[in-house]
Amino acid sequence: MTKRIALFLILAMMAIFNVSAVAQTTTVIKGVCKDVEGKPLAGVTVELNNLDNGHKVILKTDNHGNYYSMGILSGTYRINLIGTDGKQIFYLNNVLLKLGGDNTYDIDLSKQKAEGTGATDAQRKEYEKAKKENEKVKSLNALLLQAAAQKKEGKWDDAVATLEQAAAQDQTHDVIYGSLADAYLGAKKYPEAETAFNKAIELAPPDSKSIGGYHNSLAQALLKQGKTEQAMTEYDKAAQLDPANSGMYFFNEGAVLTNQGKADEANRAFDKAIAADPSRADAYYQKGLNLLGKATLGKDGKMIPAPGTAEALNKYLELAPEGKYAQPAKDLLASIGAPVQTSYGTQKKGSKK
Repeated sequence: MTKRIALFLILAMMAIFNVSAVAQTTTVIKGVCKDVEGKPLAGVTVELNNLDNGHKVILKTDNHGNYYSMGILSGTYRINLIGTDGKQIFYLNNVLLKLGGDNTYDIDLSKQKAEGTGATDAQRKEYEKAKKENEKVKSLNALLLQAAAQKKEGKWDDAVATLEQAAAQDQTHDVIYGSLADAYLGAKKYPEAETAFNKAIELAPPDSKSIGGYHNSLAQALLKQGKTEQAMTEYDKAAQLDPANSGMYFFNEGAVLTNQGKADEANRAFDKAIAADPSRADAYYQKGLNLLGKATLGKDGKMIPAPGTAEALNKYLELAPEGKYAQPAKDLLASIGAPVQTSYGTQKKGSKK
């Protein structure tokens, strides 16, 4: 009996020893996982790889991104964070799990991405690429701002030099070539402006808000080189691609035709400008001037204005009573014996000269 008791005590002590031995070699690990926006990563895998013995432990995060496990052997680990698609998102290497220590290892991808640490090789390459791109964009923005200041001061040659430097750094953005082309125009380098505007048009996305402006400015560069027909085509393209500003483009076309003495063609362009933007006062004034040039003399020697002349000039005054051409419009109306009106068919009292 005494021997049986003694054996029982020995076995009990061995059991206690074994439990103590396990307790002394295991520990607890916990943490929270967040994505690049700082939101919890739920349902992802946290894989613990023991670098000492190759043992692997698989954990899952809860709805709050938390993971937890006890009974983990102490030692050195590599912690892999694996997404729900089975691809590795992130890792921490040479992580020491201590006995009785605070083994809390949070994985916040928003912070890690900013630091560029703990990422996979592919992620590190992507981070470095993004970093270089950001530095490039920063440099380009600085050059664009510098050129804008130079343009404002009328230093067109300096602006050209600055923007040529920007274009040498980046050949993929229409904004750079559009700004460079504008600088060429200011510097009176018209062939270069034509080339740069064409490059900007080539690079601009189809839905770009700048595309109409590029075609309009290209028309100016072409006109400076005597390429009138090509310029007219560009004005039409600008109006087609940018309907919101078509009134301006048709007006520009009308102004060019007026300067060429093509009054009828010019007025057709002004009519298009008015149709696109009925509030465009200057289109009415220019149309009135062109119509005035078609006036004839009656048998009594009095001027007979072409139909629509007085209406066009009065419409200008209605839209811009204090406008740049208000007094000239009144003088022209007086010269043809027409009254000044606030609107079609409504005579303004006391305004007839």
